[in-house]
Amino acid sequence: MTIAIGDKLPTATFKEKTADGPVELTTDQLFAGKRVVLFAVPGAFTPTCSLNHLPGYLENRDAILAKGVDDIAVVAVNDWHVMGAWAQSSGGMGKIHFLADWDGSFAKALGLDIDLSAGGLGIRSKRYSMLVENGVVRTLNIEESPGQATVSGAAAMIEQL
Repeated sequence: MTIAIGDKLPTATFKEKTADGPVELTTDQLFAGKRVVLFAVPGAFTPTCSLNHLPGYLENRDAILAKGVDDIAVVAVNDWHVMGAWAQSSGGMGKIHFLADWDGSFAKALGLDIDLSAGGLGIRSKRYSMLVENGVVRTLNIEESPGQATVSGAAAMIEQL
């Protein structure tokens, strides 16, 4: 079953690369008592993710935070090394959280996993964005096609805020 507006996020633990190495972050640490924009991509360094989806959130970071958002995070079914390299190469390190859902367990728990094996990617996350308040989903925007980043993009999120 797919997560819906009004649902509490499932408990999960992510890994994130920092200057001191990998750290584990739980959903409680990331979302409890906070208003957070979370968006997911099928994979770091993939074309739509790197050229369209992520840049929109990085370019509009200040505008999003100015709308009363405490934090922004991107999650992908990649390991923390890949997510850390993507954070570095995109200029996003330290600006938003780059969360590794290394085994896809978070995507599966949300009901937002997708089999992209035909394209050589395996099991990944659907592309989506959500506003999470104190661990509860307040908005949810799921892309129909993994190659699009319109309803889940930064501009759409800013309108919802």
